[in-house]
Amino acid sequence: MIHFLTDTTTTDIARELNLAQEHYTLTTGRVLTLIIIASASDDVEAILRASRDASHEHPARVLILLTADANDDTYLDAELRVGGEAGASEIVVMTLNGAMAHHPSSIVTPLLLPDTPIVAWWPNVHPDNPAADPIGKIAQRRITSAQDFSQLARNYAPGDSDTAWSAITAWRGIVASALDRYPHHDVHSVTIIGDQGPEHAIAAGWLADALGIPVTRTAVSHEDSPHAIDALHLTMDDGETVSISRADNHTVSVHVPGAARSLVALNVRSWAERLSEELRHLEPDDTYARALRAANDVKGQ
Repeated sequence: MIHFLTDTTTTDIARELNLAQEHYTLTTGRVLTLIIIASASDDVEAILRASRDASHEHPARVLILLTADANDDTYLDAELRVGGEAGASEIVVMTLNGAMAHHPSSIVTPLLLPDTPIVAWWPNVHPDNPAADPIGKIAQRRITSAQDFSQLARNYAPGDSDTAWSAITAWRGIVASALDRYPHHDVHSVTIIGDQGPEHAIAAGWLADALGIPVTRTAVSHEDSPHAIDALHLTMDDGETVSISRADNHTVSVHVPGAARSLVALNVRSWAERLSEELRHLEPDDTYARALRAANDVKGQ
């Protein structure tokens, strides 16, 4: 069900949410409040789809705040989605017009679920300091989707994370497994090849922090691949190389000295998969924090 509310108030929205709970059993048992901050010009359907799909693992009250284009009139429009339109959650999409767009925290506060964690997600443009943002201040977990980590690294606070980090979880597992298969040797140098996007950057930062050695990023054209990382070469202290490279869009090839080359499935993670993983871990992620800071020191060529 989709219920539209024009020129409304948070009191009216809260009333409709209470009515929905009486008619839709899936709106009960929610485990958190997810606040999504975006623009009305963003791909709202993609954001809705990600939050709806993630709700099957994390039933939530989802509050999507959309800043409208320049408008002198101050008013609030909303649409309430429950049932099949919202997965296992209830979703409120609110368009903030005029001066209201400058006070998002006052809009969401009356709609927060009591006694549950609050998570904020900026799927596109994000504040330089998420923890100092009015929405970030009330959230235990703050998720960005950054293109440049420099400001985020300078302003990191426990509870910050980024979808580029959850995008490479499976890839990091493959790297760790490959190194476990070649024990008793230290990594001497690292080259990571791919685009110069956020996943490539945070992967390089993770390697630099975990291995404690310089990492070189090499940029390649990426028009033919959805993957951000094409190859990783880890040269060991005995001169041998452990290599992980993309075989196709769904598989990577792993070469460990002394062993047969193996193929491992590796798909691009959807927004819903990334968001679901971020919502599994609401405690501070120290490994991400160290990788974020190290990413700024990685050399590129």
